[in-house]
Amino acid sequence: MRCAVVVFPGSNCDRDAFHVLKNVFGLDCHYVFHEDTFPPNEFDLIVLPGGFSFGDYLRAGAIARFSPVMESVREAANRGKFVLGICNGFQILTESKLLPGALLRNKNLKFVCKDVYIKVVNSRTPFTCLLEHNQVLRMPVAHGEGRYFVPKDQLKEDQIVFQYCDERGNVNEDSNPNGSFLNIAGVTNERGNVLGLMPHPERCCEEILGNTDGRRIFESLITHFVRRQDYEAN
Repeated sequence: MRCAVVVFPGSNCDRDAFHVLKNVFGLDCHYVFHEDTFPPNEFDLIVLPGGFSFGDYLRAGAIARFSPVMESVREAANRGKFVLGICNGFQILTESKLLPGALLRNKNLKFVCKDVYIKVVNSRTPFTCLLEHNQVLRMPVAHGEGRYFVPKDQLKEDQIVFQYCDERGNVNEDSNPNGSFLNIAGVTNERGNVLGLMPHPERCCEEILGNTDGRRIFESLITHFVRRQDYEAN
């Protein structure tokens, strides 16, 4: 699997994502600057990392979506390539209309930085194929604009992949760190190859960090990719 990590001015989780893909999972990984472009078949996975992309003072991701690289990301997504937007990357995906909805200021108007629990509500996506339905994961969040909102008619039920919950899997207002609609923590596009996720799986992939729950998302995607390659080869 050939991977790209897009670097925007202000990205601060690009090295984390690169390290996990290249050093933890041994994948062929490359940085791509936001002013660059690439052929739609160049990469199998494109990661838009967390951070604070330029122009976020207007609205998170509002200016970043005009970067030349986003046209390449859009074309790759249309070809069925996998795209993972984490935190600020999620915001850029919604601004680019690659995912429905928008990310708004947190309900409490404060920056939230802590571990949260999320529940798998769709285990049939490439990003969750090794996870079980209703399985609970612990991941860190760090955002000021993470409140996901989308009109009901713009989101299908199976596009909701993760919901904020408590450690027992209960989805309620107390377990919602930012006031997201339906406690949504992660959604896909209708095709299922683009995932926006507000928690940071790349920050919990190694034992030395005290948590490896994020590994399962990357392992699921790699497994799905290998299975698809084998299927197409036969």
